[in-house]
Amino acid sequence: MQKANKSILVIGSSNTDMTIKGTRLPVPGETVTGGVFYMGPGGKGANQAVAAKRLGGDVSFVCKVGRDIFGDKALETYKNEGIDISHAMRSDKASGSALILVGERGENCISVASGANGDITPADIDSIADVIRSAGFLILQLEIPVESVLRAAKIAHEAGVYVILNPAPACILPRELFRYVSLMTPNQSEASLMSGCEVTDRASLAKAVEVLQGYGVQDFVVTLGSNGVLVFKDGQSETIPALKVDAVDTTAAGDTFCGALCVALSEGKSLQDAARFATAAAAITVQRKGAQASIPTRDEVPIPTA
Repeated sequence: MQKANKSILVIGSSNTDMTIKGTRLPVPGETVTGGVFYMGPGGKGANQAVAAKRLGGDVSFVCKVGRDIFGDKALETYKNEGIDISHAMRSDKASGSALILVGERGENCISVASGANGDITPADIDSIADVIRSAGFLILQLEIPVESVLRAAKIAHEAGVYVILNPAPACILPRELFRYVSLMTPNQSEASLMSGCEVTDRASLAKAVEVLQGYGVQDFVVTLGSNGVLVFKDGQSETIPALKVDAVDTTAAGDTFCGALCVALSEGKSLQDAARFATAAAAITVQRKGAQASIPTRDEVPIPTA
């Protein structure tokens, strides 16, 4: 049974994002000049923690960073956001980093060096087991080792914590993990990979979700980019349309969506209404440059209507 607890714990990656916004993305072997460079904090775990905090959540973040200037700066950033980082860890490996290329229409490609993120072990998760058990909601992603994600989800599930898994970057997951997840938020390609079903339309997507539900997770919010999101709950599905905006940079849009979704759920909103709120927040993110720099605050997000 889920606990009556609004606190949100995010366990995941912390990166330094180095971004070039250019006229277009290069093809392999090509150099494209004339771009604009900017650098800032990122990582899916960190982005989701910042989004949840800015949008009104009571947020703690557990990550692992290097003993370097990038790690120092990242922890300072999270602290300044008001996020509890008292259980953040240090590694002898370099802090995680990401190189991001953004085209003029907002499309992007990203290369990530995991560094300290890949050093989060199941033993590290066991060392914060009491922190996990005391949370109301746990958000996980896949930029840290899957075995550590599995361990965290199991501890949380057994303690009645509501577990949200954003299965990105996409990979094949152990079946056991699905039994410990309350809500999964894949995009279309991730749902296809995890289920083994080719997804080409709404019917095939519903089939993919049905397969995944057979593994243990019952509730899904599948993000479809400009086509909105599809919510699966209690045997029913509902489409939440995307807001029509001019995208500048889609970096962190999915992370904003996930953080916003969790905040709304922590406030007692239905999954459908939470998805509407998250869609509105993500629509603001895509109109701005950067990762965490693009994430809105609560007062910027319009109250969605059905």
